Amino acid sequence: MTIINRLMRLAFIAVLAALAGCADTQDSESTVPAAPEMDTLVSAQWLKEHIDDPNLVVLDATVIVESDGAGNMRSVNGRANYEAGHIPSAGFADLLGELSSAESPLQFGMPSPEEFAAAMGALGVGDDSRVVIYDNMGSSWAARVWWMLRWIGFDQAALLDGGLNAWTAAGGELSTEPVARTPRTLTVNLRPELIADQEEVRGSIDNDAVTLVDALPEIHYRGEWTMYDQPGHIPGAVNLPVTSLFNETGQFHTDDVLSTLFDGDREARTITYCGGGIAASADAFALTRLGFTDVAIYAASLEEWTANPENPMDVNLEDME
Repeated sequence: MTIINRLMRLAFIAVLAALAGCADTQDSESTVPAAPEMDTLVSAQWLKEHIDDPNLVVLDATVIVESDGAGNMRSVNGRANYEAGHIPSAGFADLLGELSSAESPLQFGMPSPEEFAAAMGALGVGDDSRVVIYDNMGSSWAARVWWMLRWIGFDQAALLDGGLNAWTAAGGELSTEPVARTPRTLTVNLRPELIADQEEVRGSIDNDAVTLVDALPEIHYRGEWTMYDQPGHIPGAVNLPVTSLFNETGQFHTDDVLSTLFDGDREARTITYCGGGIAASADAFALTRLGFTDVAIYAASLEEWTANPENPMDVNLEDME
């Protein structure tokens, strides 16, 4: 065999080996299952199965609402409840602290996008993370964090359906150990259209192309009772009380049931509000799940709106007779 023939034979063998290697690589890649997509609403069973996933960040966003002794309600940091027992590996997302603006006169003033991203990064949320958020009452607090994550362009987040109660009902254990994660970098890709301001709401009052949704209880919507400077609701708003979103166990109604509660144009601009942008976030979450494509929350809500005497409010006196 000549040298040339020998070299050609070796080259042919090398090509066959390379092709075999490529085939092996393709086969091995095809047998690796893709990570299942995470819905925006996950069950306690799902979380139990994925709690140890390395890129999963669980956050407790509980805020406690209590009476101040004078007939008024106030929001209190939920850290004490977190420390008394939380889902293992869950960090504490402080809506009365790092996740709100310290400079705002509002109780839940929106931080800047950069401030919020930094606060979430300090909790271990990075660009490749998946996040599950819960609270211990109604999921509205968790929904506020979920909505702000969407606001800065992060979509790999979900609510734990039924919150902490669903976790314990499913046999999930609680921990009192503090959780500290390695800080991560979370990139801001802002979606400013997800937050409505006072000026946009004013312009929406007589605009048939925009739907305003009041997430407060019906008694507050009608004006029989209020926690703010003026009773009633923003003119033209429809009422979708946040409590109507949940069944008796505190879990969200099925999408079929939710769709019967609100029959709006799913492509129209839809702005939800409440008192401080918390219940409004749960309404916005539910509407987004139903396929509404242009939803925003008026984050400052009635706390800001009713403080301005020039802003109109409607009271349904006929419903109070």
